[in-house]
Amino acid sequence: MAGIHWNMTLSERNAFFKIGIVFSFICVILILTASFFIMPVYKTANQSISHDAFGREEITRPSSIFQVFSGIFIKNSYYAVHIAVILSVLFSLFGMILIHSSFERTAAPEMLYIAIFTVSFAFEALRLILPLHFLMNFPSVYIRFTARVLLFARVFCIFSLFAASIYAAGLEIQKNRNVIFIIIIATMLITLRVPIDVLNWDTGMNMVNGFISVFRLIEMAVFVTTMIGFVIAAKIRGSLEYKHVMIGAVLALIGRNILLSTDNWIGLGTGIGLLVFGTWYLCSKLHKIHLWL
Repeated sequence: MAGIHWNMTLSERNAFFKIGIVFSFICVILILTASFFIMPVYKTANQSISHDAFGREEITRPSSIFQVFSGIFIKNSYYAVHIAVILSVLFSLFGMILIHSSFERTAAPEMLYIAIFTVSFAFEALRLILPLHFLMNFPSVYIRFTARVLLFARVFCIFSLFAASIYAAGLEIQKNRNVIFIIIIATMLITLRVPIDVLNWDTGMNMVNGFISVFRLIEMAVFVTTMIGFVIAAKIRGSLEYKHVMIGAVLALIGRNILLSTDNWIGLGTGIGLLVFGTWYLCSKLHKIHLWL
């Protein structure tokens, strides 16, 4: 593998940050524009127990742990889901602005992957293809392609945070190219092999993909190994601040899981709150660590 290592310079990494900001801003404009056409679709939402806003007689609600518990007490709302999508994209935009402003002159190798984690939330705008399909009747191939792009972004998101913990634990910075390449290949293999039924989605405007239990196992494995990576970093580097980074990463991942799978207002508030605080907390601790290096 000699000769293919790529050490991203600070200016190149900052250029990626700026591209992420521009991309997120474009997604914000598109999603706010689309909202004017989509909002009327939700007017019939929850008017009956047996029918949803899209006229289906059977409704599938998201099955994450928090969602199952909150769903017992709280009725689903497509308005809450729509706001969750908007806040996801806004989180991507303002998160990238925060990362760029805080780490523009700081060579923190973990931040490239945390930036990828952050910008991936801009792809949540693709969930709105479902209400748009109700209005415009897109061919199923467009919906299936969109679902795979969104799935790729979500898997790449959690793998990126895992990669950040590996770098914190001491992986050579020169292996940037190899790590990114491995993550892309692994994500593509997962994404392309998952069966997608374009007619089956839940009230969180998420398509119900095949192998859901496998995805949950992957997310749990990444969750645990990410925590272990930051704990190892704390011991190797002799800095307890990395344990605080781990806490931030855990909160961000929990918030992400809640926000992306919720169909009610409680999940919306809890998810975005944990995601924003967790991401801010881990970024602030990493900034403190590298400020003193």
